[in-house]
Amino acid sequence: MIKPRVKRPVVSLRMLPSAMTVAAICLGLSAVKFALDDRPTEAMAFLAVAAILDALDGRTARLLNATSKMGEEIDSLADAVNFGVAPAFIVYGTLLSQSRIGWIVVLLYAVCIVLRLARFNAMLAEDQPGYMKEFFVGMPAPAAAIGAIGPLAAKMQFGEGWWTSEPAVVIWMIGVSLLAVSSIPMRKVHTFAIPPSAVVPLLVLLALGVAASILYGYLVLMAIILAYVIHIPFAIRSSRWVAAHPEAWDDKPRQRRATRRATRRATRRAQPYRRSVARLGLRRPPDR
Repeated sequence: MIKPRVKRPVVSLRMLPSAMTVAAICLGLSAVKFALDDRPTEAMAFLAVAAILDALDGRTARLLNATSKMGEEIDSLADAVNFGVAPAFIVYGTLLSQSRIGWIVVLLYAVCIVLRLARFNAMLAEDQPGYMKEFFVGMPAPAAAIGAIGPLAAKMQFGEGWWTSEPAVVIWMIGVSLLAVSSIPMRKVHTFAIPPSAVVPLLVLLALGVAASILYGYLVLMAIILAYVIHIPFAIRSSRWVAAHPEAWDDKPRQRRATRRATRRATRRAQPYRRSVARLGLRRPPDR
């Protein structure tokens, strides 16, 4: 008698996003372990890989049509661990372990990241104008984590200095914490429109950036932090302009930029010297 073949259970690819998220949590906790062992280089490397997995798991879930409520909850917990708890322990173990208020500062940071993630999840269920999809409200958790370890990157690159002093690190961490829970608009990177003519130059720059990250990783990290801080005033101006022009809410970013440029050109043609005259305090001579 021929026995029927027993079908082996098939592991579906739909599990891949959740597996990536769990792996990211393990890497984040391993980063904490290396920080406590006074191995900051390994800690930051594990944190970087965890951030990459966190950025890919959601996209992988959408690509495989494997999104689920459980996956969303796991992803939020992973963000809290990788971008809240892990950076807090790394900064405390390497820079603030001898400080009286060091533990309070890193606790503040971790709590602010958790609150920021909770607010983000709550805002997903709210009806918002279309343009708000292009902005974060406050500094996103991954950017805050990169910012938090900025002083450590400076220490690894330049050694001890004012950037590793207790007042500087405390002020920096408080600033990052407040930015995370603030209502300041910050642009989402994936919303930037890239013209076809700029694709090749950007790919070349990306290749150079990867090579620089391998050779000068800490400098690249600090450059990323500086670039992000510089972009904040431009994001605020862009958000305010869109909020004041409801007719442009449903336009694409490229269309809005074209509208803003056209408006500025029209204003300059109509009043070409008004700004310079006001700046210099000049007055028009009376008619005779």
